[in-house]
Amino acid sequence: MVLEWLLDADPGLRWQVLRDLTGAPPGQVAAERSRVAHEGWGARLLALRDDDGQWAGGACFPAGFRGDFSAGQPWTPTLPTLTLLRELGVDPADARVRETIALVRKNCRWEHAGQPFFAGEVEPCINGRTVAIGAYFGADVDGIVTRLLGEQLPDGGWNCEAENGSVRASFHSTICVLEGLLEHERATGGSPASVAARRRGEEYLLRRRLFRRASTGEVIEPDWLRFSFPVWWHYDVLRALDHFRAAGGAPDPRQAEAIAVVTAARRPDGRWLLENTHPGAVHFPLEDGDGAPSRWNTLRALRVLNWYDGGRPPGPDGL
Repeated sequence: MVLEWLLDADPGLRWQVLRDLTGAPPGQVAAERSRVAHEGWGARLLALRDDDGQWAGGACFPAGFRGDFSAGQPWTPTLPTLTLLRELGVDPADARVRETIALVRKNCRWEHAGQPFFAGEVEPCINGRTVAIGAYFGADVDGIVTRLLGEQLPDGGWNCEAENGSVRASFHSTICVLEGLLEHERATGGSPASVAARRRGEEYLLRRRLFRRASTGEVIEPDWLRFSFPVWWHYDVLRALDHFRAAGGAPDPRQAEAIAVVTAARRPDGRWLLENTHPGAVHFPLEDGDGAPSRWNTLRALRVLNWYDGGRPPGPDGL
């Protein structure tokens, strides 16, 4: 049974399975979630933290990193680690977590120009993830939100290359900003301007059916039709659909093709594979590698299909 396999997992995944797929009582979900900071992956990540609150001695890159991406981007510094802790659902109120955020606020500076971590830097893909982290963990990131609203491009999206003259949005940058704005809305209620900006950004993706060129209808990037976890800053259609699910509201007909991609990727045993791991150093692997069944992708795919199908439980072949 797929559900039993999903529940035989780390607390960071298990509590989300209980919440999203089983209809477990809130108390049971909360009890499982409270384990994340003290057992399994979440506890391991917190134990790897430096005394000053950072990971690997840096914000976006490890201390002393010389810009060699031949083996991929290192995923061990503070930004990706806090992103992963958020995705695991670690409790922001946990004492160890509160201490960590206070230390990051005090000590962590961006490699770009030494800006304080929760002030953000210049790239929307970095700032979007920083907004998501700050909003989730209770830090003030209103200044970054204001900056992002001013950087939205005429087509509705964002692009880290805008400062170099790009006038067209990037799917990668846009999904990072959308997730940040949504987390900020959850934490603060947002503002009319930030909600409108998020919806314009979502419309940018929808006009392209989440993976096609607006001009020709061609698939923009075949890798977007394969699923990874962690996603880090990378876009794919499952990540986009999970964002729309999290944002609530009714599905949009323009998501149908992307839903079909997710449905077609389901294996005969009802599971989804890990397909497109993004290279780079990690603290430790969360799954068994590309080509192996992925609990994370299976959870995310099932909850997306559940939402798209109007809240009905996934069929018997799935669970």
